[in-house]
Amino acid sequence: MEPILQVEHLSISFSQYHRGTRKRTLPVIHDLSFSICPGQVTAVVGSSGSGKSLLAHGILGILPYNSALEGTILYQGTPLTQRRAEQLRGREIVLVPQGVTYLDPLMEVGPQIRKGRRDPRSKARSRAVLERYGLGPEVEKRYPFELSGGMARRVLIASAVVEQPKLILADEPTPGLDARAASRILGHFRELAEDGAGVLLITHDLELALTIAHRVLVLYAGETIEEASAADFSAGRLRHPYTRALWAALPQNGFTPIPGTQPYPGEISDGCQFAPRCPRCRPECRGPGPVPYVPRAGGWVRCRFPEGGEAL
Repeated sequence: MEPILQVEHLSISFSQYHRGTRKRTLPVIHDLSFSICPGQVTAVVGSSGSGKSLLAHGILGILPYNSALEGTILYQGTPLTQRRAEQLRGREIVLVPQGVTYLDPLMEVGPQIRKGRRDPRSKARSRAVLERYGLGPEVEKRYPFELSGGMARRVLIASAVVEQPKLILADEPTPGLDARAASRILGHFRELAEDGAGVLLITHDLELALTIAHRVLVLYAGETIEEASAADFSAGRLRHPYTRALWAALPQNGFTPIPGTQPYPGEISDGCQFAPRCPRCRPECRGPGPVPYVPRAGGWVRCRFPEGGEAL
């Protein structure tokens, strides 16, 4: 099956002034590659500052003015240029943002979902999509402040999918929700994938991601360090020490913490970025040059000494 989205060797950096009038470039994402097929949920997981939300903004073409993007983004096999992204954004490619503040507080829910249209067909589609997510027609007349947190998130999803998009970018769609409500929200994204859409789920919650994802992409310090199937986690087939540490840090797996902290963009150095925290670190891990990202046992890994294989 041909991927609906292909990201190849994507790098995003920012220029900023440093120490007065000196200018420097901060690499935030570098050499990131993955693909999403129709009907597939791919989860992007990692701690805060790893570049997850920035990835979605790069795909949508909504990066700030002081950014620079390198690499290739293909949508349905064709380059997703800035102009093309603007044409498809909100129709074929949609963002479900992490904050319910994206809803207009001064507009009723119905007109927001319909994008201001008033024709009978638009109204019927609006009511149908609300019903799909368990919201009655009375919700159309409510303002966002009259909704509970879970209802507001379902309205965000409804607003995004009313146009029947082909690619959905969900950026931390469950913050502040209890486990049951979060699981119900994520279930909606799995339903959208089953209807044929490709879904990119951006989250820091590995446990929740594994409930709906087909593939999991792990980011660390702006790099893809592993891509694995959801089944690889429970089967113990993880390749990178950081991914194994994330799995071990879940409550049901011992709640084992990882010592140290992730480097900031200005602290990126040669070699493996996880090396200072890695219990398997060897002198070769610290450079020179970047660590290659290579296929391994049905997944991908960026590690010189991956689990279950020969040294790279």
